[in-house]
Amino acid sequence: MKLDFEEVGVTGLAKSYGPTLALAGVDLRFEAGSVTVIQGSNGSGKSTLLWLLALLAHPTKGDIRFGKYGPGRADDLRGCIGFIAHQLQLYPGLSGRENLVLAAKLQGISHADKRTEELGEALGTREYWERPLRTYSRGQAQRISIARALLHQPRLLLMDEPATGLDVKSTDSFVGLIEQEKHRGAIVIVVTHEAKFAGTVADRVLHMDRGRIVEPGT
Repeated sequence: MKLDFEEVGVTGLAKSYGPTLALAGVDLRFEAGSVTVIQGSNGSGKSTLLWLLALLAHPTKGDIRFGKYGPGRADDLRGCIGFIAHQLQLYPGLSGRENLVLAAKLQGISHADKRTEELGEALGTREYWERPLRTYSRGQAQRISIARALLHQPRLLLMDEPATGLDVKSTDSFVGLIEQEKHRGAIVIVVTHEAKFAGTVADRVLHMDRGRIVEPGT
């Protein structure tokens, strides 16, 4: 069952790994049709926040709400989330196209082949996507990862350093796709160190330090 929601909110969100406090009580709201960029140094809690929002980790404290839905509907909510992780989550023995078709079928997309072709064309992957993924450069594999996250037109799109390895042309195509997702009404959250990319796509920029949201320069 695919759920619908217009905002995602976190309240008092905290996450500890043993003695290490990765998130130290975060309160945020993310709205449909907007792109939020999160920046900060390594270890500031950015990726931890994305994993919690993707429902791939459990908070130590705090609450996450997807509109009126909570994590108790996690199985249904995951079908509404697209996640580009910093570590590629693709099958190296399959071709790029096979990775996409498999993901589309697992998502229950009836027009799997058509949707795969559309995204392959938009991201310029079709010239090499019949080769096994293990032969790809990082940038080529990143484009497949982006396409996979967009296949099911997610309500919530989470991206951790998504422009890694992309050349100028691929980045421009990707920016166009983000704009399409925004105008479709998706909630888009991007973690990136790349200032130019951030400035191009962001409606707002948040800064994290030691597990907290801070003002720039503090």
